[in-house]
Amino acid sequence: MRNFDIIVIGGGHAGIEASIVAVQMGCSVGLVTMDKNAIGRMSCNPAIGGSAKGHLVHEIDALGGFMGLIADKTGIQFRVLNKSKGPAVWAGRCQSDRKLYSQEAVNLVTSFKNLEIIEDSILEIYEENKRISYVKTISGNEIKCKALVICSGTFLNGLMHTGLTSIKGGRFGEKASIGLSESLIKMGFSSGRLKTGTPPRLKKESINFEILEEQKGDENPKPFSLRTNKNRFPFLPQISCHITYTDRVVHSILEKGFDKSPMFTGLIEGVGPRYCPSIEDKIVRFSDKLRHQLFLEPEGLDTDQIYLNGFSTSLPAEIQYEAIQKIKGLENAEMVRPGYAVEYDYFPPYQVDLTLETKLIKGLYFAGQINGTSGYEEAAGQGMMAGINAALQIQKRPEFILKRSEAYIGVLIDDLVSKSTNEPYRMFTSRAEHRLLLRQDNVDRRLLKYGYEFGLISKELFNEMKERETFITVGRDLLSHTKILPNQINQLLESKNLSGIYNAETIDKLVKRPELSLKEILNLFEQAEMKVYNNLIDKEKLLEDLEIEIKYEGYIRRQEDLVVKTEKLEKTLIPLNFNYNNLKTISTEGREKLSKIKPHSIGQATRISGVTPSDISVLLVYLKS
Repeated sequence: MRNFDIIVIGGGHAGIEASIVAVQMGCSVGLVTMDKNAIGRMSCNPAIGGSAKGHLVHEIDALGGFMGLIADKTGIQFRVLNKSKGPAVWAGRCQSDRKLYSQEAVNLVTSFKNLEIIEDSILEIYEENKRISYVKTISGNEIKCKALVICSGTFLNGLMHTGLTSIKGGRFGEKASIGLSESLIKMGFSSGRLKTGTPPRLKKESINFEILEEQKGDENPKPFSLRTNKNRFPFLPQISCHITYTDRVVHSILEKGFDKSPMFTGLIEGVGPRYCPSIEDKIVRFSDKLRHQLFLEPEGLDTDQIYLNGFSTSLPAEIQYEAIQKIKGLENAEMVRPGYAVEYDYFPPYQVDLTLETKLIKGLYFAGQINGTSGYEEAAGQGMMAGINAALQIQKRPEFILKRSEAYIGVLIDDLVSKSTNEPYRMFTSRAEHRLLLRQDNVDRRLLKYGYEFGLISKELFNEMKERETFITVGRDLLSHTKILPNQINQLLESKNLSGIYNAETIDKLVKRPELSLKEILNLFEQAEMKVYNNLIDKEKLLEDLEIEIKYEGYIRRQEDLVVKTEKLEKTLIPLNFNYNNLKTISTEGREKLSKIKPHSIGQATRISGVTPSDISVLLVYLKS
């Protein structure tokens, strides 16, 4: 019987991060995937990042993960979203070359010595005394392991639907995983069904781009990764996307196929994503809307396929085609492949702990869509955390849990464990109560220390961050004491229709004016700039960090004070074997939810739906006694 420290099931975005982080931490890893060349294949839109998802990519990178690096090397359009809003919601996004992204992922995974790719499918898993023991593959091989990370994506009993036609599979042209769900259910896990979808692919040559609205990337694009060579970035030619819209005519054509829609006929049992609905779902749910926005996004530099973002559907192919040809710019469009829905098994995430280890079986970890999440970035973040914790457990080192106040990854996992989900979970900035502290610009200062501690971040990069931290501290002090005279700045203020100053004011006070930037003030006051900013590796980033901290100082301080208060509840721990049946005076629902989720702390208990403030008060009194 072959033997690995850790087996990772699935070569998607979660599996990539889990396997690489574990091998870098000194473990031997077997990555089981049905097709080696499908590692990192983008099932849906070939894009990384977006609102809140971009934050996750930056966090994965600061911990030592690779999603950001791969995206930087294979991106064909980079944009920072929400720049007109506050820095808490700025989010990077890139359109990727689908083929090159997967190739880069394969090259990366195969470059590690103690990481072996096993082209097979897991049929059954085995435990001994509630601890993971070994797995059996569909080809009959048995492989022993100390930890198992399941990153199965949409492949668990996957079923693809187009109209009333259903085909077994987890992704176009790829088989479903059969047997693994049944093995987990046999162990005592509860399962459910979820659904996601993908839109049609169109032939580029058949689209009239000239009459469509062009969407260009940023003129000076920014990479995701701290480790990307900025002198060579971007690595690939940058291209535009385009925008068009549906209308009432298109909607009426689509409605003709509703009687053959697997969503409306009951053929699909799984719950679909609330925040990324199919086009037919949009028509029903938002019947008052006259049109819906669509994005025409290239799938790569050397492919003729265009991804019709916003038109996810499982309607019959002929209905899809008829409707598409009534959309502006698509009158002569050729459909390379129709859209389809995929339905798959998931295991509600109340069954995992904050480390992503299952509560039922030691050494067994779930990451990605098996936990009910939707999206590459959510999956990669979970894979990263599962891989780290699996390695830490094997090495008998303390577990690693990110707090809600530290990272979006912490918010994601805490939401899954504390609230669970019965629909595909997607990350949003609004889910984070401390989002002004969890910005993209300060991700290195928040998380690089952990990546360095686990040996995933170089000493050079870590020291650069500490040097920048020192400069920010010194810079803030200097800007709060350095004054600028009226004759030095009033001309600038007048050019912006702002009232001038009559007495000397400190630079930090002036920077708090929304219309002024730190850079333009320092350009008037070079002496201050020379004192603080000489010999910096990335002066632009430093100025941005300083400016954000000064402009939002009051808000940031309030959020930091709130974190201190809530930390008291997070530090009030609850024994994992605590018997909630002893609490006779709490609500029945509260007792059931607490027994089911087994929260680590009072803080986590407060976030469980159905647990009331009264229940928390009783629990606190009981713990103190």
